[in-house]
Amino acid sequence: MKTFYVIATPIGNLEDITLRALRLFKEVDLVLCEDTRVTGKLLAKYEIKTSTMSYHAHSKIQKIDKIIEMIEDDKTLALVSDAGTPTISDPGSLLVSKLREHFGESLKIVAVPGPSALVSALSISGLSSDEFTFLGFLPHKKGRETLFKEIAESKRVVVFYESPHRILKALEKMISIFPDRRIVIAREITKIFEEVISGTPKDVQDYFLSNPSKVKGEFVVMVGA
Repeated sequence: MKTFYVIATPIGNLEDITLRALRLFKEVDLVLCEDTRVTGKLLAKYEIKTSTMSYHAHSKIQKIDKIIEMIEDDKTLALVSDAGTPTISDPGSLLVSKLREHFGESLKIVAVPGPSALVSALSISGLSSDEFTFLGFLPHKKGRETLFKEIAESKRVVVFYESPHRILKALEKMISIFPDRRIVIAREITKIFEEVISGTPKDVQDYFLSNPSKVKGEFVVMVGA
């Protein structure tokens, strides 16, 4: 049966790659990457010579057609993102959807699990993770205010991703809408400067205002129930 692999890759530390993932990288015909340069560093570390091709948020439908053609020609492909698990807050979900639509049961789509910033952050947050809501990256403008109000009303832990360019604005919103909720922010998970900050939104804002050099990297924001 034709097989397509969805492979999780490290979110920072390149040692966080599974033995299964390394074996499959050597066995597949092509690795589809969000950025071939990023994935190239991972493959080079483990001396893997498999060819790569870009597939990202700005790829046109013709790229999906090309991928379908390769699978029809009995090529075995793997999909990765720059970091973490593909299709989770990642453009790969559209590709997987199109492949299922085109091939149906004739294509086996296999998950090769591994790192996820979402799960990693929750595991060290101290917040209850029995139930939580994941919002991915919040919209830049339209709907952003509404989502913060929904977070305020939630009875569950809410998790979302934020960029360094918007984290301070996000904290301002949290201060104005739910100033007393406990939040936990994890940044640079698995990297040298990994850090977890917790407290009220104002506590966390004060920390970053006092340490502007730390407003960098990807942020996982967790809002307590």
